[in-house]
Amino acid sequence: MKAVLCRAYGPPENLVVETLNDPIAGPGEIVVETTYIGLNFFDTLIIENKYQIKPPLPFSPGAEFAGRIGEIGADVTGFQIGDRVMGFIGYGACRSKVLCKAADLIHIPEGLSDEQAAGLTVTYGTALHSLKQRAQMRPGETLAVLGASGGVGIAAVEIGRLMGAKVIACASNEEKLAFAVQHGASERVDYGHQDLKEALRTLTGGNGVDVIYDPVGGQLSEAALRSIAWQGRFLVVGFASGEIPKVPLNLALLKGCDVLGVSWGEFVKRSPQGHRENMAQLAAWAATRTLSAHVHAVYPMEQIATALGVIRRREANGKVVIKA
Repeated sequence: MKAVLCRAYGPPENLVVETLNDPIAGPGEIVVETTYIGLNFFDTLIIENKYQIKPPLPFSPGAEFAGRIGEIGADVTGFQIGDRVMGFIGYGACRSKVLCKAADLIHIPEGLSDEQAAGLTVTYGTALHSLKQRAQMRPGETLAVLGASGGVGIAAVEIGRLMGAKVIACASNEEKLAFAVQHGASERVDYGHQDLKEALRTLTGGNGVDVIYDPVGGQLSEAALRSIAWQGRFLVVGFASGEIPKVPLNLALLKGCDVLGVSWGEFVKRSPQGHRENMAQLAAWAATRTLSAHVHAVYPMEQIATALGVIRRREANGKVVIKA
């Protein structure tokens, strides 16, 4: 099989493509012949040893994938050779054949392409878990999404709209904001040229934002938190800016608000049934085009460095995927 390998920590340009022996399915395992692999911001970190998950070298980046079942081990039920499936394994998916557990997979419904399915699990799964299980967002509430045009941001925009929220897209330029509006945002804030706190308070009539979805971090976090409504919920999703903010905790006291950490990977481990229910909902929405599952670009394995560079520079509108 063909695989992208990280043999030494460093930038994407250090990654290599090699031919390895095919995996063999053991009891409870399945070999998936991948068609597409989804990339995420954390892939740019894990290859530089800057992520909380630190796999032993050598390893393949890529946490999510789509493809067809090529081999089934003993004691596996519910799957057959040739089934179209998508899955999440944390890392190691950027290969033409992936060995995983049956529990890591769900079937891809008719109407959803492999290309879209490959990028659905992490970003949309994170967004749905954030807004449903963590924020418990209600119809009619306001939702501000920072980094609204990226993969994880656009997922929150779309799911927020489906959950009945008034979605305010926040991004660094008008092109990105226009993309977010096309996918369900009703208001926009260009924090490249506007004061984020004042703009959000103005758009909410001075009441503040009920739910803030922050995958960006850095200086934007405190400005957004200062715009939150009484008893609002601030979702800590990630730090794409590269800076972990240190916000004054007196803001949480004064606003009576909740600062909620979103550890989607732990949710998947600790609540597998909840995760599967979320994924079934997301797959059904995407299959009927209720969610766009928008793919920004597709690259061959040999162009993995280019693909990760697009993500690292925050140039993607939607998902970046690799063709196996």
